Amino acid sequence: MKVIIAPDKFKGSLSAMEVCKAINRGLKNWDPAIETILHPLADGGEGTLAILQNYFELAKIEVVVKNPLFKDITASYLVSKDTAFIEMSHASGLQLLQIEERDCMHTTTIGTGQLIADAIKKGYKKIVLFIGGSATNDGGIGMAAALGYDFFDSKGAVLSPVGASLIAIDSIDSSNRKLELNDIEFTVVCDVKNPLYGPNGAAYIYGAQKGASAESIALLDMGLQNFSKQVEIHLKIDVATILGGGAAGGLGAGAVCFLNAKIKSGIDFIMDQTNFDVAITGKDTLIITGEGSLDKQTVEGKVIKGISDRAHKNKIPFVIIAGIIKDQELIKEKLQPHSMHAIMDVAVSTIDAMSNAAKHIEFIAYQLIKDYFKN
Repeated sequence: MKVIIAPDKFKGSLSAMEVCKAINRGLKNWDPAIETILHPLADGGEGTLAILQNYFELAKIEVVVKNPLFKDITASYLVSKDTAFIEMSHASGLQLLQIEERDCMHTTTIGTGQLIADAIKKGYKKIVLFIGGSATNDGGIGMAAALGYDFFDSKGAVLSPVGASLIAIDSIDSSNRKLELNDIEFTVVCDVKNPLYGPNGAAYIYGAQKGASAESIALLDMGLQNFSKQVEIHLKIDVATILGGGAAGGLGAGAVCFLNAKIKSGIDFIMDQTNFDVAITGKDTLIITGEGSLDKQTVEGKVIKGISDRAHKNKIPFVIIAGIIKDQELIKEKLQPHSMHAIMDVAVSTIDAMSNAAKHIEFIAYQLIKDYFKN
């Protein structure tokens, strides 16, 4: 029998490869003869570059850029041939800030724009931008400012490229843009389909986790509406209803209007890049996947949703291992896994589940493969 082990990371506990290895140990403990293929995955958000490094020889380039609060940090991106792979969280990510520093009214994606500018200056003609894990809600105006765009209020004053400025934008000027963006092929990879604004938009869905108060969230949403209006007036582009436009605090929409980027599903992009369909060919195949928290967002476009789509298409059973499982009936209905297993069902506490995740995953993998062959 062949088992494809294809999980996402368990955030805060294990990388995707560490999860793979723990599952593999459990399977081999039951039967050393089982053929296993370790195929760690990501959904295009934070941690995606680490996944790509498992499959390709990518060189690292380090650059001094501004973090979400305009402080100098050293960030990096990866390159291969004519392509630069940039993870926006390396420059503009939530993990770069202490909890008390988080407030997406005043954070910026300017560092992400500086990484893009550096890649263009170095001659890379294709740029893949992975957006997720952001500390920002600026619609991408910080990124755009790093590339030479200016944003003005109704009195002609230049606005700081942060979330709070969106509501005041009255005009957009690209005359100071010194880099030729039209010659670059931009691809934005993300794991969500949220629109730019509204009840399911960037501010209302993700603003609170980035430090925004209820009042700030309402202002940010109005700001994103104004941003959309000004983009349509000055750039002649409608970003209001783009699927994924609300990703990374509206950077999805910003990449479309400022970079002419194409948005792609994160998990589909990673599966295609890593030849997942080739790995699952053959008879007597089982897929084991997983992620830290299984909930209603899982069915929208996360790793497990991608696994479910391809597993059902190829008539291959798949099993889920998670840290914790919420919205269980919804997951069963929408994804139809063979079975689901949670660390929290065997751990004595959340602390135990997090700190001993590898041990618990190994035990669960042993039990599930034994039970799988009983049925």
